[in-house]
Amino acid sequence: MIPDRHAWSRPEIETVAPGVHRLPLPLPSDALRAVNVYLLAPEHGDDELTLVDGGWAIDASRDVLARLLAGLGVATGDVRRFLVTHVHRDHYSQAVALRREHGARVALGAGERESLARIQGPGPGLEAQVNGLERAGAGVLAAEVRSWLARAEAPPVEDFADPDEWLVDGQHLQAGGRSLVVRETPGHTRGHLVFVDETAPDATMLFAGDHVLPHITPSIGFEPAARPGALTRFLSSLAALRAEPDRLLLPAHGPVAPSVHARVDELVAHHDRRLEEIAAAVAAGLPTAAEVAGALRWTRREYRLDELETFNRMLAVLETDAHLEVLAAQGRVRRVAEPEPGTEDVGVVRHAAA
Repeated sequence: MIPDRHAWSRPEIETVAPGVHRLPLPLPSDALRAVNVYLLAPEHGDDELTLVDGGWAIDASRDVLARLLAGLGVATGDVRRFLVTHVHRDHYSQAVALRREHGARVALGAGERESLARIQGPGPGLEAQVNGLERAGAGVLAAEVRSWLARAEAPPVEDFADPDEWLVDGQHLQAGGRSLVVRETPGHTRGHLVFVDETAPDATMLFAGDHVLPHITPSIGFEPAARPGALTRFLSSLAALRAEPDRLLLPAHGPVAPSVHARVDELVAHHDRRLEEIAAAVAAGLPTAAEVAGALRWTRREYRLDELETFNRMLAVLETDAHLEVLAAQGRVRRVAEPEPGTEDVGVVRHAAA
């Protein structure tokens, strides 16, 4: 029988280690299936219950979380602390919502401060992405995304209130009976964190958020405060984890996996292959990120760009452009931004083989 690769998303408790429980919570769409949050529950002593990540603030997630916690003999109000890996809605919003009800504390990486401020401001917070599409030569897609955003329901601002604590790289935490070290791992977002478990004698776990995922290549730089260089930051963050001792991978999406190192190696190899494919497309005469993205295949199902939904086409074009940034930094392509005629505004960015 072929194993069900989506079995991890069933709303069932998995005890990963003594006092560490994986709780898959549902999401509004089937694309990612679920998000894992991890309950840290001390077996002895009076340390408070902690959740790593909080889930998406929807009724279905709240109900599943309450049921799974009840199976462990606790309630949502017993969780007194949330350690959130990054500011995306499926990780942050339910933590803030439960704080309003029960008074728990929420901690987030300091590098997410600017993105959080933009989410709290007016507008959909994706201006950087739409502008990036236009620079990538995907003007039609940019207009489609604007229309899609105008129809989309805006997230409740109250679910993106500031955290109680801003976490920084190297910070040591005691959480749910575990000893954790904060590691900044920018790339997926600028302020993404992972939590390294250094609890003696079984210091073997990494709470990886969306930085290292067992079945999915994480999206790069998808955030309101997007900046150039996201792929460079991501690859550097992967290299830093690869230089540390290997650990059990506890991801936000997908099953627990036995080796962080093995998956990091696969992700690096994927991006190396992508860089070669994109360099070859530029050498063949495709000048813009949009045209290059249209020549590539996407996801494990090998979709063409025009077969993807609007949101995923946007991610594909922007990630192609992120790879072109790296190729330009390596001196393998020339990257030139041409001003719009009659203006000083940056227009479409074009590329040629160096």
